[in-house]
Amino acid sequence: MPTIVHFEIPSDDIERTKKFYTDLFGWKIEKWPGTNDSQLTSTAGQPMEYLMVTTTDDKGNKAVGGGMMKRQMPEQQITNYISVRSVDEYKSKVEKLGGKVVAPKKAVPGMGYFALGLDTENNSFAIWESNESAK
Repeated sequence: MPTIVHFEIPSDDIERTKKFYTDLFGWKIEKWPGTNDSQLTSTAGQPMEYLMVTTTDDKGNKAVGGGMMKRQMPEQQITNYISVRSVDEYKSKVEKLGGKVVAPKKAVPGMGYFALGLDTENNSFAIWESNESAK
């Protein structure tokens, strides 16, 4: 069954946002090594710094992790990534059920594919397909 596997927090000031969540929840937030080789790009096609967020439950067990990056557009909010077996299949389902695909399928090299959507209430979400062959 599809489930949330990742969340993404946009930020206008990365250091301020990192400090807030670290101090508030004790989250571990570190630069993702994948940003060193410029594989990750912003919506404008520019190389983008990306930080990985590690969370744990109250017993210290690893929980759902996330990411943090510079806000790409003024209206960008936190996005939940939901794992599916096929982004292409679920893009069609989103539209058939009255939602919208607002950003087409995009590869995260060596990790998988995602597309961004809006539900029938204009809430944003992403569908995620793991695939180590993604280019």
